[in-house]
Amino acid sequence: MAEYEKKVRELLSENGCYFKRRGKGDHDIWYSPITKRNITVDSKIKSKYTAEAIMKQAGIDKKF
Repeated sequence: MAEYEKKVRELLSENGCYFKRRGKGDHDIWYSPITKRNITVDSKIKSKYTAEAIMKQAGIDKKF
């Protein structure tokens, strides 16, 4: 299985999103200035569908 976590974080940063704080467990909270909302990012993203859902929440059009 592919790990999408690193690519998701890179794409978030490239599109102006930034890390806000640690969340519960192994999750991080990021902020998207595109959608003006917080996004929960897991530290182990193994599903492309989860990665695409995070991108959608951030307002970034990206398919894996």
